[in-house]
Amino acid sequence: MSKMSLLGRDDSESNSQDDGSKSLSESSSSASSENDHPAENANRLSMMQTLIHLLKCNIGTGLLGLPLAMKNAGILVGPVSLLAIGIITAHCMVILLNCANRLSQRLQKTFVSYGEAMMYSLETCPNAWLRTHSVWGRYTVSFLLIVTQLGFCSVYFMFMADNLQQLVEEAPVTSNTCQPRKMLVLTPILDIRFYMLTILPFLVLLVFIQNLKVLSVFSTLANITTLGSMVLIFEYIMQEIPDPSNLPLMASWENFLLFFGTAVFTFEGVGMVLPLKNQMKHPQQFAFVLYLGMTLVTILFICLGSFGYMRFGSNTQASITLNLPNCWLYQLVKLMYSIGIFFTYALQFHVPAEIIIPFVTSQVSESWTLFADLSVRTALVCLTCFSAILIPRLDLVISLVSSVSSSALALIIPPLLELITFYPEDMSCVTIAKDIMISIVGLLGCIFGTYQALYELIQPINRSTANSTDVYSHNYLFLF
Repeated sequence: MSKMSLLGRDDSESNSQDDGSKSLSESSSSASSENDHPAENANRLSMMQTLIHLLKCNIGTGLLGLPLAMKNAGILVGPVSLLAIGIITAHCMVILLNCANRLSQRLQKTFVSYGEAMMYSLETCPNAWLRTHSVWGRYTVSFLLIVTQLGFCSVYFMFMADNLQQLVEEAPVTSNTCQPRKMLVLTPILDIRFYMLTILPFLVLLVFIQNLKVLSVFSTLANITTLGSMVLIFEYIMQEIPDPSNLPLMASWENFLLFFGTAVFTFEGVGMVLPLKNQMKHPQQFAFVLYLGMTLVTILFICLGSFGYMRFGSNTQASITLNLPNCWLYQLVKLMYSIGIFFTYALQFHVPAEIIIPFVTSQVSESWTLFADLSVRTALVCLTCFSAILIPRLDLVISLVSSVSSSALALIIPPLLELITFYPEDMSCVTIAKDIMISIVGLLGCIFGTYQALYELIQPINRSTANSTDVYSHNYLFLF
């Protein structure tokens, strides 16, 4: 009988089709499996579809906050630090892939998830206590994945509602002529929570789509709208860039901690690495897709963050859309990017759904499986909506979510996983030192970033709008 664990998947090979495990192995048995199941193979992702998903998973709401992140770090320290974080994050993704592949070979499994990789590696480690409690490695990783991905989804709710409110309530004062913004306070027409509840049913219907190949169509649409909005943003910020020599090279360490949280959050794709490779027709090509995708993403992040900060300087807002002129052309940027985020929600939602739903459906009879599946999806979407309603300060939520869980999944756990997995194979001292250093950096960023984000969150909400997206308080502050 197969064994189903909470926060995990079925351990048996018989249920591996839920996470597409039959496509991962690069051995001859995998090739044979693909030939035996042509219909299943037809539903797998091509290299281009995988690249589209990878780009969309990483290009989210954090991208628009990068100019403020650069302000929090400094015009010199910011780009250099963002490049370093991008390289380290991509390297940790490669580490995760290598560990999953090695454990798959050892255990003769076709697919090993992130949580399973942690559990199986602990089962073979020298420490007896860790071997005995190895299942908690799986629980911990699965819990962090759920918190991280649902945190992303909550931020998406805030972002979409925020932009929808701006589009609707700025409409009477939106002009056809694009001029730099000026300060103006407007009385809100509807509470932002109304807009969140308006979006809710549409997202519930979206997450009912479970097939990643079907979602690739929406990912393509999301990438197109995101690309269009990026073109308009770059077209504006590249005009009349002031002399950057007046900007500080380095900011205070307190603000740098906020930069760290935002930067780690921006690279949102670590949770989708193994599921995407698992769904590929030719998973041996995933390494190339990963390197190409992360290179493009890092270049885009550095350019937008640096040029955005140079363009707006001390007036840089928490989202660069708040610095754009209040005309219909740049209102279109908000609309297009919100559409992209809407479809990206389903991709980020896929990870916690694939962890939680199999456990829930295993507890009910087959006739109730579909109802249980859809009920869990609906409940999780509602949870992200209510979380967004309770905490409206977008940039600080980004820093908090990233400092706690994203840094653990992206920077702390992969190097430790490599140490545990490959230590019996005589790892070099350089590799050991490298893994320890990356984990320490991630841990320090997690601790101090969490402290700083919590400190900012408990401050009075009107103390400063420089580092907050809460432009909708008692009176709505618009920058026209």
